[in-house]
Amino acid sequence: MAAPKPRSSSSSRSASLRYSSESDKMEPTGSWDALEWTKIEQPVSRPASHVNLEFLLEAERVIVEGYGVVLVNTDEAGTLIVTNFRLLFLSEGTWNIIALGTIPLATIEKFNKMVVKSPSASRQSDKTPSRRLLQVIGKDMRIIVFGFRPRTKQRRAVYNALTRCTRPSRIWDLYAFTCGPSKFSNIDPKVRLLNEYYRLLGKSSYRASMRMIENGSFTLSNELWRISDINASYMMSQSYPFALIVPKGISDEEVLQGSTFRARSRLPVVSWCHPGTGAVLARSSQPLVGLMMNMRSNADEKLVAALCTQFDGGKGERRKLYIADARPRKNALANGAMGGGSESSSNYFQSEIVFFGIDNIHAMRDSFARLRDYLDTHGATSSDGMSSFLRHGGWTWGGGHLSSMSASVSTLGDTGWLIHVQSVLAGSVWIAAHIALESASVLVHCSDGWDRTSQLVSLANLLLDPFYRTFVGFQALVEKDWLAFGHPFSDRIGMPTLSSGSMPFELSRQSSAGSFPSSPMRQSSGSLTSQAPSSSHAQNNYSPIFLQWVDCVSQLLRMYPFAFEFSSAFLVDFLDSVLSCRFGNFLCNSEMERQQCGVTEACGCLWAYLADLRSSGGSSHVHYNIFYDPAKHNGPLLPPAAALAPTLWPQFHLRWACPSEAQAVEVEAQCRDIAVKFSEVQKAKEVAEKKANEMSVAMESLTAELRNEKQLSSSARNLAKRATRESAAIKRAVQSLGCKVNFASTGDCTVDIESNPTETPLRFMCSPSKRESDSTSYYNDKSDLSVSITFTANDAASSNPIGRICETLCPLRTHDGGCRWPDAGCAQVGSQFVGLRANFDAFDRLSIHDSYFQSD
Repeated sequence: MAAPKPRSSSSSRSASLRYSSESDKMEPTGSWDALEWTKIEQPVSRPASHVNLEFLLEAERVIVEGYGVVLVNTDEAGTLIVTNFRLLFLSEGTWNIIALGTIPLATIEKFNKMVVKSPSASRQSDKTPSRRLLQVIGKDMRIIVFGFRPRTKQRRAVYNALTRCTRPSRIWDLYAFTCGPSKFSNIDPKVRLLNEYYRLLGKSSYRASMRMIENGSFTLSNELWRISDINASYMMSQSYPFALIVPKGISDEEVLQGSTFRARSRLPVVSWCHPGTGAVLARSSQPLVGLMMNMRSNADEKLVAALCTQFDGGKGERRKLYIADARPRKNALANGAMGGGSESSSNYFQSEIVFFGIDNIHAMRDSFARLRDYLDTHGATSSDGMSSFLRHGGWTWGGGHLSSMSASVSTLGDTGWLIHVQSVLAGSVWIAAHIALESASVLVHCSDGWDRTSQLVSLANLLLDPFYRTFVGFQALVEKDWLAFGHPFSDRIGMPTLSSGSMPFELSRQSSAGSFPSSPMRQSSGSLTSQAPSSSHAQNNYSPIFLQWVDCVSQLLRMYPFAFEFSSAFLVDFLDSVLSCRFGNFLCNSEMERQQCGVTEACGCLWAYLADLRSSGGSSHVHYNIFYDPAKHNGPLLPPAAALAPTLWPQFHLRWACPSEAQAVEVEAQCRDIAVKFSEVQKAKEVAEKKANEMSVAMESLTAELRNEKQLSSSARNLAKRATRESAAIKRAVQSLGCKVNFASTGDCTVDIESNPTETPLRFMCSPSKRESDSTSYYNDKSDLSVSITFTANDAASSNPIGRICETLCPLRTHDGGCRWPDAGCAQVGSQFVGLRANFDAFDRLSIHDSYFQSD
């Protein structure tokens, strides 16, 4: 049978890597057997670490490089680099980072060296070398396999580097401490925790500070609850935060007494309180009732009873209390043998015990491993290099038979992952519904109160309070119910802790579902030998509890796309950052350990990093949910039971195994592009409207100016007409005196006087007086006209030309120097001019009789 065609190949080089020679073709048992390692070219001489320094992060350094390595999942050749932070795979030629082959070291759950021998190897052992493979299994749902050239010892060097870097003996050897805070520093998480407490107590006007924490002045209270500093030095409980919200009527002494009755001293404390009804959501660990379930504590019972506050306006009636045990009932009874157990409703006032039946961390770990194997087996980029459509055994599609297809699909149900997600969702909705609809208080616990309890309480908070569905609120929720209340992140993620000291940290490299390969369908026809030691997970505390909770949040986001400010892409990036341990927020197992390690000062802050990403892209960044409408869901989210049908989270579960199908977010991306274009059009519209408004204002201004010009023009015409009338009146008045008046077009007036024919005629130049100002004539309101008469007589010997002019020109002058018309307002102007100013309107109306001109 001919070897199978590769799914995709970017060049003939890839094909030559995958297939053997024509005479050496084998059955299609997967590309592990089909790879022809002897045809791999020699690597380039230039080291990749010197070519791609721009890809390295701050304080990231190269440890080992391997050339001519093949990523079996996609049949790509390139260079494999181990740094102190991640495993980098660069494509050959382009030197681009291949996302599938690049994984942070902290995200690696286990890795194995494997040797694959094909059936032909036994017959041609001298000619066909064994295939050297390195399998890397990640905590982010990926299984990748690298193939190395034989006889190069590159696989050994990479394996040894991974062994040293993925299991450091000290927490300070992690990249987060090596990198330092850089630009992603932030305030102390204790300050943020207190600010969230103040918000819950209705004291948002108060702002916490480190000074308040240092001097102990942060213990505020309202009418029902108070902030206690009983655990400020972590002497009461090392896994609880330094500040706790407890009932106001319970003293610190009673709090201390009640803590002795709970596992790990994790006594009942308030996680969230309803601002309107006074109902609370509290959390704790299991009570230490013992094997016979007969141990009691008055202090614990009083503390729990104080959670049942009275209804507002009620007649002394107290609200009901539900005690939600997250475990199956049989597990709770089994814990009694170790001193634990569950409460009895007869010992706690007005209470009811409910069991949610959620499995423990080991069941979740096994379920997650089965889901990962299922996706890798049936995905498009399987770690064995074989397409799921071509795999033998009838597991995938089975040649098109419906029965085989059903068997394939049922495998997803066999993983149990979606059932576990549904159980967590259902329990959280139950809690939120009883608080929102019944105004009851709920106390939640499991065994230690830091795994299933954190899942249920934080998810119920998310359902009840719209604030937690924003970026700021989501951060406050995670820091309060996961970090502050002591979820053991180091144990669950698989990182060294402060308590591990100098003891070497053992990172299990064995599959949680059994030795590799995990199922018969993955078996090659050749022999496969795993060189990793076989071990059990019985002593392994790794479990994807927090990942499962984020999965639940994504299910709610799918059901209520308008209720969350953040998008699914934000949850993916957030979860990747947590698993990578690049930042210090999620290191260690408790707030106390992080304080002892100085994580806040020594490491970068994940929240600051995500905020920086969002600010770089603005409101169009992929972390923003473009459908977010806070007014649409401004109350609690209470999905009915029929809606609690979880599905695979495509953006996270399918991104490695089925990258094309994981692009369900492509619709959202297109909507985002449309929203961006709409925003651009909206901005262009606003700019156009602004310009239109400016043009409208300019047009109005021009219209007003034109109106003013018309008014001025009309006024000027009126004044011109008036001046014409006045000139005519002057002409008549002067002509009546026996003078000849000639008006020139320039406005000058020439007056010829011939009082005696034998004498030299006198000529006077008269011009209307005017004010010149930039080609604009000014006329006063009285419209008085000043007439200047220029004397040009040849008789220069006259001693008093002005008087002579007046006597000659003005017949109204009397012999004794008086004037028959004293109101005419005659005045001398300068040394050569005599001005005659008169009210020409009155002058025009005046009837001049001959008697005026008779001599005295």
